[in-house]
Amino acid sequence: MGKINYLPKPLFLERMQKLFPDKKDFENYMEILKQEPVRSIRCNTLKISPENLKRRLEKKGWKIKQPFKEFPEIFIIEGKYIRSFQSLTNKNKSTNTNSQEDLALTKFSRKIVRNADLEPYKSSSISESNLMNLEPGELGRALEHLLGYYYVQEIASMLPVLILKPKPNETILDLCSAPGSKTTQIASEMKNTGLIIANEIKLGRVKILATNLQRCGVMNVIITKKDGWFLCDKLKKENFLFDKILIDAPCSGEGTIRSSPKTNLMWNIRKIKSLSGLQKNLVSAAIKVLKLRGELIYSTCTHAPEENEEVADYILKKFPEMKLEEIKLPLKIRQGIIKWENREYSKEIKKCARIYPQDNNTEGFFIAKFRKIK
Repeated sequence: MGKINYLPKPLFLERMQKLFPDKKDFENYMEILKQEPVRSIRCNTLKISPENLKRRLEKKGWKIKQPFKEFPEIFIIEGKYIRSFQSLTNKNKSTNTNSQEDLALTKFSRKIVRNADLEPYKSSSISESNLMNLEPGELGRALEHLLGYYYVQEIASMLPVLILKPKPNETILDLCSAPGSKTTQIASEMKNTGLIIANEIKLGRVKILATNLQRCGVMNVIITKKDGWFLCDKLKKENFLFDKILIDAPCSGEGTIRSSPKTNLMWNIRKIKSLSGLQKNLVSAAIKVLKLRGELIYSTCTHAPEENEEVADYILKKFPEMKLEEIKLPLKIRQGIIKWENREYSKEIKKCARIYPQDNNTEGFFIAKFRKIK
């Protein structure tokens, strides 16, 4: 059965055209959605160094790219090198026979090529013509993944933690933590020191979170299963405060259409407005347990301004002790927008970061960095 193509809804396209008033920009956005996402992983430095992991994966024939010099733990898997079909069938051509054995070998060789199950190409004279995509699920089945040496994670998903900059011995709250990509990333940066409170409300997702933490060797995490606002309220009563907080909020997921086309089917404007209220409540609750001078990262994997700039603007207006800070990343980012439909936001909102698929060949993301100044 072929891949189902879920077409974007007309209202979604209308809204995206408003975000990309330049026709070429909108066309580039629509075009990138048709392309397969880049395969990226993050080295888990709690268990292995980027250098050693790269060496292991290259022995498997994988072609590795490290796109950011300052973040060597981020890998792009561009494909794998294999022995050419020619090398498997050259015996047939040299003998120029049509024996049953030769025909069987040719048939077998073609089957192997179709299944992408060839032995890694070990010749020193590697040709790009021998490069092919990894098999579906190959990243997850690899021994290095099962051992927790790396986490399969989209590059845009890694960015909030790069901005949070966790440090050893800090106390950090990951309010919406499952399935654990960012929690394990935080633990790695903290070198398994300090304390992370990783919260998740759904039991099924808590189990996945716990499994990923165990696989990655994370030992500085306490998992909680509470509504985010309720947990923060209880922690505030105990005067338990955090150096840093990450809220990678539940969202409509517009930025993940490339990897999850079904998002088009589930997209709903009413859901966006409902999520906006939930997101405001989560950030409002978290601010109460943030230390003075502490940092809070708010992020989503959607483009909807109601879930992004509107939330950030709400926080600035309701909590004068919170200040937005500039964001710097090793890829192209665009400023937050200050006008959307009939709404106008604070000019400070420009400090937020929008990451678009057509700019970086990644998923779409939104990130805001707050600091508590009083």
